[in-house]
This record gives sequence, C-alpha cells and structure tokens, in this order.
Amino acid sequence: MGGSDARALSRSLLDLCRMRKLTIATAESCTGGLVAGALTDIPGSSDVIDRGFVTYSNDAKRAMLGVEAGTLAHFGAVSKETATAMAVGALERAGVDLAVAITGIAGPGGATPGKPVGLVHFAAAARDGRIIHREHRFGAIGRSAVRQRSVVEALRMLMDLARGPQAQVKPRAAATRLRPRVTRSPRRHAAKRRTPRSPRG
Repeated sequence: MGGSDARALSRSLLDLCRMRKLTIATAESCTGGLVAGALTDIPGSSDVIDRGFVTYSNDAKRAMLGVEAGTLAHFGAVSKETATAMAVGALERAGVDLAVAITGIAGPGGATPGKPVGLVHFAAAARDGRIIHREHRFGAIGRSAVRQRSVVEALRMLMDLARGPQAQVKPRAAATRLRPRVTRSPRRHAAKRRTPRSPRG
C-alpha cells in the first residue's frame, strides 16, 4: 500500500462524490494533511473537497473541531471517542456531506501503556447521521508507512460512506414490514386464549 493505492482511491472517491453531488472535509492529526493532499492532488478535486483541518495538538482539536476537553482528558487524543468527535466536528463546521478523521501514534516515539506505536483511530461521519469507526494497529513499521496506510484506510472509509445511503434503505423497509406482524399476532393469540377462559372463572 502506498502512493499508487491512495491515488487510485482518490480518483474513484472523487468520481463517486461528483456523481452523487457530495462534498468532503478532512480532520487529521498524525497524518498532518496527507489525506487532503492525496485528494487535492487530483485535478478538478475542488468541486468535491471543501477543506482540511490539521489539528495536531489538543488545543487545535478543541478550537477548530470542538472536541471537548473532557473527551481528551478522559480518553486521550488517540481514541475512538476523540476520532469520532473530530469527524463530527469537521462535518458540522465545514457544512459538508462527508468527513473523515484520523488520530494515532505514527512513531517512532509517543507510545503509552495500552497505546503502542502504530495505533491509529479513524472515524468518518455523514450528514445523514451515519458514523463509522475503525481501529488499526499497524505496528512499528515506520512513521512514513503508518501515515501512508492511514491515508488509504481513510479514503476507503469515505468510499464506504459515499456508497452508503443505499444500505440504509433496506433495514428501514424491513423494519416497517415486520412491525405489523409483531403487533398483530399477539393480539390474535390473546383474544383466542381469553374467550374460553372467561366462562370458567
């Protein structure tokens, strides 16, 4: 996985978003803007890419993305909770359709107990309310490799969300079909059971 993967994914993502009229923002910590860079490296990306937030410090995450100080203090900058807050913050502040966030430990230093070098949390959020989170432990494969793999994963997550509205229609349709069966059948059974019992009592 490297630059060629990121470039191919970027092209596919931009084409899909153009077709669906979707806009994107990024919120990056350990990748330092590489996701936005991969996307804007493709000519004509300005009709899809709105902006990128590079929020390397905790202060930047709070000021630019609205990540709460309590979230950072309790869970840490490299966590599911912070990544999710970053993605939602980017979505809201940019007013776009899709946003992706990355926060991790690229190395070679920075590891803490339970959070080794190569740990990266990803979150992607859509305007329709969908949010996905992924955690990867790439290991101590080198700073550059962790960052490049993170870019590819972030692009894949955006692709998943860009395709996603179709997946939401099926569960909703199934739920509405099931509701009449669940509510009607107990009433019928209850009526049958009560009729023979009432004369005995």
